[in-house]
Amino acid sequence: MGRAAILVARAVFPQTIERLRRHFEVEDNAADQAWSPAELSARLHGKAGLFATAGERIDAALLDANPQLRAVANMAVGYNNVDLPACTARGVLVTNTPDVLTETTADFGFALMMAAARRLAESERFLRRGEWSRWSYDMYTGSDVHGATLAILGMGRIGQAIARRGALGFGMRVIYHNRSRLAPGQEEALGARWVDKATLLAEADHLVLVLPYSAASHHAIGAAELASMKPTATLTNIARGGIVDDAALAAALRERRIAAAGLDVFEGEPQVHPDLLAVPNVVLTPHIGSATVATRRAMAELAATNLIAALGGATPPNLLNPEALGHAAR
Repeated sequence: MGRAAILVARAVFPQTIERLRRHFEVEDNAADQAWSPAELSARLHGKAGLFATAGERIDAALLDANPQLRAVANMAVGYNNVDLPACTARGVLVTNTPDVLTETTADFGFALMMAAARRLAESERFLRRGEWSRWSYDMYTGSDVHGATLAILGMGRIGQAIARRGALGFGMRVIYHNRSRLAPGQEEALGARWVDKATLLAEADHLVLVLPYSAASHHAIGAAELASMKPTATLTNIARGGIVDDAALAAALRERRIAAAGLDVFEGEPQVHPDLLAVPNVVLTPHIGSATVATRRAMAELAATNLIAALGGATPPNLLNPEALGHAAR
């Protein structure tokens, strides 16, 4: 019996591809083309494994067209691109890459929050346009981060890392809202206090979103939530597009109902709502929260480790659906 065949959906580090080739017959995507759903399905024919990124949709139709598929290794923490129940029902193992990007993404989230608060993007554009000719007392005045109230919606690994930066590094008052509270000892160590969502929004000087995307969190921040925030507050989203109603946010920014925003994720990305592109008081980045060389290498290697284990008969270290292990081997 020959080696299992796998598909690598996007370009990744050559060293990762070489490692995978030692275990599998590999079809990779060195050209880094963004395949359509139909082309992805066609290329997946005969493959036992898929090395995916957050951009590929793994749904029931794809699974039904490729019944030989046994494992999907997602090179991301989030997995809202994967229909997990559909995979479980078909005995397809699904993995992600947590932990290795926590600190890097928290660094980026804090940087994005600070850029929004201190109006870095606005002032840089002003300078580049050659409009800086004199000093004035109110030129691009923003809001302080040190000593301010940091409000975190979602308190998983990344949320906790941001809380540590705020409390320990900047003397911030940290409040958070999460479906379940942290243990008292964790709250004390982080200097964080649980509040209900209404209080979180009302008291936030800087609101940071780090909750996972799901149907329940779709537009968790919409027009009503934005209306309950301070006009001096900032909003930072490093979670997932769809958690924020981008049209409502653009309107709130345009009308200065909140001061500024920093966004790394968007509804329908890579498209960005045109109204967001038209307002000056927002910092926009192209989903690069985990984008350091070391972290992306670690993500790729962990995804490879998961896929090697899944197709080698071992339990992957980051298995999302252990129920699928109970299905008969394909």
